[in-house]
Amino acid sequence: MTQPSDRLFTQPTFAKRAEATVFWLLRAATYFVLLCAAVIFLDIGVKGGAVIFKTHAPFINTTFLTESPETLNVFELHGEKRQMGDRDFRAFKAEHAAELKDVRVETYVYSAGGIFPNIVGTVLLVVGSMTIALVLGVISAIYLSEYATDGPFIRFLRLAIVNLAGVPSIVYGLFGFGLFVIGLNMGVSLLAGWLTLAFMVLPIIITASEEALRAVPKGYREGSLALGATKLQTIFTNVLPYALPGILTSSVLSIARVAGETAPIMFTAAFVVRDEMPWQVKHAIDFVFQGVMALPYHIYVVASKIPQNDYTRDVQYGTAFVFLFTVAAIAATSVVLRVRLRKKYKW
Repeated sequence: MTQPSDRLFTQPTFAKRAEATVFWLLRAATYFVLLCAAVIFLDIGVKGGAVIFKTHAPFINTTFLTESPETLNVFELHGEKRQMGDRDFRAFKAEHAAELKDVRVETYVYSAGGIFPNIVGTVLLVVGSMTIALVLGVISAIYLSEYATDGPFIRFLRLAIVNLAGVPSIVYGLFGFGLFVIGLNMGVSLLAGWLTLAFMVLPIIITASEEALRAVPKGYREGSLALGATKLQTIFTNVLPYALPGILTSSVLSIARVAGETAPIMFTAAFVVRDEMPWQVKHAIDFVFQGVMALPYHIYVVASKIPQNDYTRDVQYGTAFVFLFTVAAIAATSVVLRVRLRKKYKW
């Protein structure tokens, strides 16, 4: 038989009902965000995959992945509708000048060729900026975690770093344009883009790296110091290796932001079209002082700066598909490295 006291404890109170309501609201919000992300990725995967993959050999659109963007020429000759990239059309026109004399040719910019220079430029921007950001970020985190004495100035410094993480990317772009492109006379170049993007993700890397360093038990430091090692030796041998998995976690988050930002590179590093590849330079030093093409800037141009049509639609979805795949591949490399380090340095 149920006692009155049992019914009292089994009846939900107002606080429990409110807590359950909040719990389901949080769960619904999380599922809604995941659903939106799934719809976006599915849409890009289906429509972009149709551009990249073919039903016949070699089953991949090699032209789109290996060539530079071109203007698409569409015309009708002898009752047959033809589509040609600019280079093929010039060669065809030279051979059939008389036949094309009165033919109406429609042109669509950036709707033919491929995006190979954009892929190369994106990878170069990500690798270079992440290298700079990780070096500067880890050094700063080591200072804040291992050497700095807590006080008003250090607390202000940490607060400033956290606030910098929330600054809009367009502000970093204008900062990079003013300081590196104009102030230091680097021009629109890889180096200016690297430094701008590196400064943009530095707050994330410093904060995450400092937390990773602090998470290493003090006993590791004390044991090393007790054996006669200097503080710097202790950091490099007994602290930094165990903090690397946490540091690489921040790099995964930063890679996605660096690769996807358009505003910082449109002022400092990106060109809409460039005839030569980054390695086609006269002197080695010219490599860092040249602008490059990049996937996010290309998406921005074909989506907003040119007239929209069915031909540009394929380029947009194909570029977005390759862009997501490239970012995922770079981030996956960092994840694999983090997992291997975590297995090696268990504590």
